[in-house]
Amino acid sequence: MVGESMKHEIDLKKYTIRTDLIVDLLGEIEDNEGVEVKKEKEGQVETTYVEITKEENALHKKVGHYSTISFEDVTDSKNRKEVEEAFVKAFRTILDQEKIQEKQTALVVGLGNMDSTPDALGPKVAKQVLVTRYLFEIDGVTPEEGYRNVASFIPGVMANTGYESGDMIQSLIQTFHPDFLIVIDALASSAISRVHRTIQITDTGIYPGSGVGNKRKELSKELLGIPVISVGVPTVIDAIVLVSDTIQYLFQHFSYHKDFYHKTKLAPITSIDTQSYEDHLSYEEKEKLLGQVGHLSEEELQELIFEVLTPIGYHMVVTPKEVDFVIEKLSVILANGLNRVLHSSFDNSRF
Repeated sequence: MVGESMKHEIDLKKYTIRTDLIVDLLGEIEDNEGVEVKKEKEGQVETTYVEITKEENALHKKVGHYSTISFEDVTDSKNRKEVEEAFVKAFRTILDQEKIQEKQTALVVGLGNMDSTPDALGPKVAKQVLVTRYLFEIDGVTPEEGYRNVASFIPGVMANTGYESGDMIQSLIQTFHPDFLIVIDALASSAISRVHRTIQITDTGIYPGSGVGNKRKELSKELLGIPVISVGVPTVIDAIVLVSDTIQYLFQHFSYHKDFYHKTKLAPITSIDTQSYEDHLSYEEKEKLLGQVGHLSEEELQELIFEVLTPIGYHMVVTPKEVDFVIEKLSVILANGLNRVLHSSFDNSRF
C-alpha cells in the first residue's frame, strides 16, 4: 500500500506507454480468447507466431498474423546470419498465409526520416532492396527466371514533403497496381530488452509514425485494397518505461546477489543475465533500498514517473547510443532477407 503522502488519483487516459509490439502485450492477458500463440527457437533466435482469430480478442488487436523474432545480438556475422534465416522463414510464412504467388508484383516502402537515425530504418532498407520493375517495362528485355517485379519507394516525412505518406502510397498503388505492399518502419517497445533486439512482421497493416507517438494515416488491406505486410524494429522506448524498468532490474540484481552471496563461488556478474532473474525481495528489503518508491506496483511507479517528468517537459522517447551501428546492421539483415524472399534466384554474393 502506498503511503498517504504519495497517494495519487491519476487519469491513465492522459498518457499511454507506447508499444507497437504484440509480444509486449502477451504477458498481460489472463486468457487467450481469440489468440493463438506458437513459439520456436533456433540458436539464439526465438520466433513467436501469434494469430488473432476473432475481432473481439484478449489483446484488442486486429485479426491477422503476427511473427515476432527475438534475439540478443547482431554484432557478429554468425548472429546476423541466424537472425536473417529466422526472418526469411517468418516472412515466407506470412506470404503463404496471404496466398501471395511468386509472379505477383511487390511495392516496398521505407517509412521514416533518413535524417533521424532511430527513424531511418525504413529508408535504409528500401535503398538496399533489389528493384526490378524497370526490367519488366523495357521492350525486348526478359528478366532472368526467379526474379520478381519489385518497385521501391521512400516517401519521406510530412514535415519535409507536405504530403501524407499514406496519400502518396495510395496514389502509387492506384497508378501502378502492385499486387501487394511491404512497409518497413521503426517501432516503439514497452520493454528495454526488446529495443534493437526484435523484428515484427504482420499482415494487419501499420500506422506510420506510431513509434514516436505521431500516428498518421493507416496503411492496411482494408484501406488500400491489396495485402499489406509490415516489418518493424523497435528503436525507441518511452522514458517512463526506461526508468521503471531500471528500478525493476535493480531489484532483480539485488535478488541475485542475495541468493548467491553465501555460496562458496559466486558466478561473475557477466555470466548471468540478472535482468531475467526472478525478483523476490521482501517488502521491507525494497523499502530499505528505495523507501516508499520501492514497493509501488508497476502501474503506480509508471504513474509517479509520468507525473514527475511530464510537468517539466521531459516526456520523451529515447534510443541507445549505438543506434547508428545497429540500424546499419539491421537494415542489411532486413534487405537481404527481403531480397531472398522476393527473388528466389537472389544471390548475396552478386550484389
